[in-house]
Amino acid sequence: MHNEKMDYTNAKQLRLKAEEQLKKKGKRTDNPVVENDSKKLLHELLVHQIELEMQNEELRIAYETAETALKKYTILYDLAPMGYFTLDNNANIIELNFTGADILGDKRFSLTNSNLKLFITDDSLPVFNDFFRKVYTRHGKESCKVQLGSDNGPTCQVYMEGIVTGDDQKCLLSVIDISDFKN
Repeated sequence: MHNEKMDYTNAKQLRLKAEEQLKKKGKRTDNPVVENDSKKLLHELLVHQIELEMQNEELRIAYETAETALKKYTILYDLAPMGYFTLDNNANIIELNFTGADILGDKRFSLTNSNLKLFITDDSLPVFNDFFRKVYTRHGKESCKVQLGSDNGPTCQVYMEGIVTGDDQKCLLSVIDISDFKN
């Protein structure tokens, strides 16, 4: 049923395919006892039923494909070994993954809508501000090293890379804890 690529939004193509399958099923609609209008109606209903079955199968396949993609995305984003953040143009955290939350020393749900600048040490804040300004003005990938610190834990040095998305002007930020690496 799904050997060839078919456009299920094209009514004419869908009808031809359904007519073809109706012939293969061998359902007869030419009973001489049934009037001509009834035969047409029965034929139309059978064709429409097959069209719906074909569309349903295509929707099922599309749903399974979407579910597979969602699982891959979830694993790739949420369980990545580096912190991923989505920031607005004021450095407020819109989204972050579990590693990002671990780096900041708090739970993910409580960090959403917090400003990332609150987690950057005073010494590193000018470096971060310069980096963040460049991300938005140069419209290319930028990077920096800063110290993060919070009330919940000790400071750590991180390497950040950021880029701004096209239409919605969000900053996509990756953060790696480099405290254990020697310079």
